[in-house]
Amino acid sequence: MVQPRSMLAAAPLDFPMPPPSASRPATTALQAGLLSQPAYIDPKYLYDTLGSSLFSAITQLPEYYPTRCEAEILRGHIDDIARHTGKISALIDLGAGDCAKAETLFASLRPEIYVPIDISESYLQDAVQRLRHAHSRLTIYPVGQDFHQQLSVPDAIPLSGRLFFYPGSSIGNLDPDRAQALLTTIRQACPDGGLLIGVDRVKAREILEPAYDDALHLTAAFNLNLLRHVNQQLGSDFDVHYWQHIAHYDEPHSRIQMYLEAQSDISVHWPGAHRDFREGERIHTENSYKYTPQSFRDLLTGAGFSHIEHWSDRLGWFSVFSARA
Repeated sequence: MVQPRSMLAAAPLDFPMPPPSASRPATTALQAGLLSQPAYIDPKYLYDTLGSSLFSAITQLPEYYPTRCEAEILRGHIDDIARHTGKISALIDLGAGDCAKAETLFASLRPEIYVPIDISESYLQDAVQRLRHAHSRLTIYPVGQDFHQQLSVPDAIPLSGRLFFYPGSSIGNLDPDRAQALLTTIRQACPDGGLLIGVDRVKAREILEPAYDDALHLTAAFNLNLLRHVNQQLGSDFDVHYWQHIAHYDEPHSRIQMYLEAQSDISVHWPGAHRDFREGERIHTENSYKYTPQSFRDLLTGAGFSHIEHWSDRLGWFSVFSARA
């Protein structure tokens, strides 16, 4: 359990962890997905240490516009955003990764406490070490957690004045019902605080598909690395050489869909089970839903948020929403 300490002191670099028994349901769910028709793997398995590094590289690609558009919004509208969020005590960063996005907000939002939450603990650990050198007066409580399954903020974090930060349009990985459920959980965790969230918008297929299937094939490597992560978690024998990355825009549902497609008939084994895949058979690995400003406002309202504002980049490709609880 993380213990309270002075606002000017640095918390130790420990990561609250689930009990050992928590891995059993995760493994059961992973097997169930692989044995389903069609097969699927939860996109959280994209983010081991290598996957997180690959995604960081993807954000630098010319095809991958969300990071640039979001940064443009945060630079150009930060004063308005700070006025809307008001005074905060703790900035809680969901899917923090390398913590770079949240770091750009420190000077304007002036949190006393920073809580980076990420499923990849080793990747987060390096980022937190860097932040502690650069921001010695900021109290930092890193949390290793799959917050899609259970969002748990350390007891040491004051309930009042929390601002949740969920950038990068990661909310799009959830279908709208699950997205609203997560937003409702966040709303309950910040009774007098708020949420600052990045949201990718509906746009032309010609813009969307290259962002998820780039010319350098970094996104392909990111998707294929998921199989290596599954091998580590499940003891399976996926061979990435026999799989191909597929991404396409499902326009009726306003979502990008990512798959891994078998390039030949393949049998994959893990302790206690196996699955035969035929050539051309796919494993679904990720959705990325796109929203209009009104459709996402409706999600926030349905989750219990109010006083909602949003800002867009100059092309209207991306939005940052601020919502008060």
